[in-house]
Amino acid sequence: MRNRGKKILALGVAAAMAFSMAACGSTSDTSQSSDTSASTDTSSTSTDTSASTDTSSADEGKVLNICVWNNEFPNRMKDHYPGFEAADPEDSTKGGKIGDVTVNFIVTDNQGGQYQTKLDEKLGAQDSAAADDKVDMFLVEADYARKYVDADANVAMPLEDLGITADDLSKQYKYTQDIVSDANGKIRGTSWQACSAGLIYNRAIAKQVLGSDDPTAVQEAVKDWATFNETAEKMKAANYKMTSTVGDTFRVYSNNISGPWVQDGKIVVDPNCKQWVDDSKKLVDEGLTTTNDLWTDEWKAGFQAPGDVFCYFGPAWLINFSMGNDPSKEDDGSIAHAGGWGLCNGPQGYYWGGSWICAAVGTDNASLVKDIMLKMTTDNDVMKSIATADSDCVNNKEVLAELASSDEGNNAVLGGQNPYQQLADGAEKVDMSNTTQYDQACVEDFQSSMMNYFNGNATYDEALQQFYKSVMEKHPELTPAE
Repeated sequence: MRNRGKKILALGVAAAMAFSMAACGSTSDTSQSSDTSASTDTSSTSTDTSASTDTSSADEGKVLNICVWNNEFPNRMKDHYPGFEAADPEDSTKGGKIGDVTVNFIVTDNQGGQYQTKLDEKLGAQDSAAADDKVDMFLVEADYARKYVDADANVAMPLEDLGITADDLSKQYKYTQDIVSDANGKIRGTSWQACSAGLIYNRAIAKQVLGSDDPTAVQEAVKDWATFNETAEKMKAANYKMTSTVGDTFRVYSNNISGPWVQDGKIVVDPNCKQWVDDSKKLVDEGLTTTNDLWTDEWKAGFQAPGDVFCYFGPAWLINFSMGNDPSKEDDGSIAHAGGWGLCNGPQGYYWGGSWICAAVGTDNASLVKDIMLKMTTDNDVMKSIATADSDCVNNKEVLAELASSDEGNNAVLGGQNPYQQLADGAEKVDMSNTTQYDQACVEDFQSSMMNYFNGNATYDEALQQFYKSVMEKHPELTPAE
């Protein structure tokens, strides 16, 4: 297992994504790394979707260790896994019990790559670890998933080795499986989320500038990048910015590349990413967007009414968890509170975010791990509960179809609009077959290098060379394609 750890570390990257949220739909991040256990007898807050069965066997362990970076998955387990008894109903990261198995959540902050560093350390010591200290499950994000699902790394179990079949996963969206599939096509992780995304627009600005806030009418004004840029000129004439920052659109372009970032050991800048540079430079120069970082106060300023930004790009978790609408306040001043946002597809289909559950090679709780994966990512009742209680766009075609045809899917932030059919259609169009283990470095460094160009501190060629240099410092085995 130590050799496996070395392989992981060789594939690792040193920095967390500057333009990525730690995980979609999270309510808070924890800054500590903690190996916590709990045996307190408390009543379960789990969704009562079916009778819980004893999934453990005599030869399996009595401690289940799950590596996470925040409280998102612990919350989902606490609220939706049948039979989970939380040690502290107010703090899901303190773990709990499933039958006679103690559940520990090993929490390490994602900032600065800390989570991957901790995970690499624990997986690298898996062979020599005591049974109760072994990692049983761990979560990953798309940008670095390949690092852990690569067959040579041999740290994430193929789901078929757990007895999970293609039929079990048949209601999931293909892109969510491609992200965690190895080069041999074996799926090594599973997700409860389908983070397809769209263009989120300010309804008041749409009415003023475009004459309508109807999603169909707005979509016609942003149906492709040429039309999007024409609409941006109309926004300029009305003294509005089209987007808050160039970072808002990057994932839309980069999700639609025609080939991988790295091909035959060469770093390749896809034409769609070059188009992002050209389009963004024009928008920056004309004052129609900025170069502010995502998640800054400046970026979020457009969330507050009346707002001077026409649109943001994002999935359900951005709408529901990031844009405002604090129900504890009579009025938080946000556009969301007044139901002032709308959603349409935008110029291209894409996704943003998501968390994947992996089973660690060497787990001594394979039966329980299998049951958690199946219930938390394939069970229709659990999926619907997550969607309605947590506003997650779930990775289940049947559940999304049901929500799309029901008032249960109406969203107050979107003025009562039901986004589920659109999100479901978008998830079908996402293609992540071009992902590689180098994506995090390429995605992060390309954006940061191009900021110098957008801000007038470098030519495009100078920024491009800086991009190559930054990636090769992390991956010396690579060379530029040109």
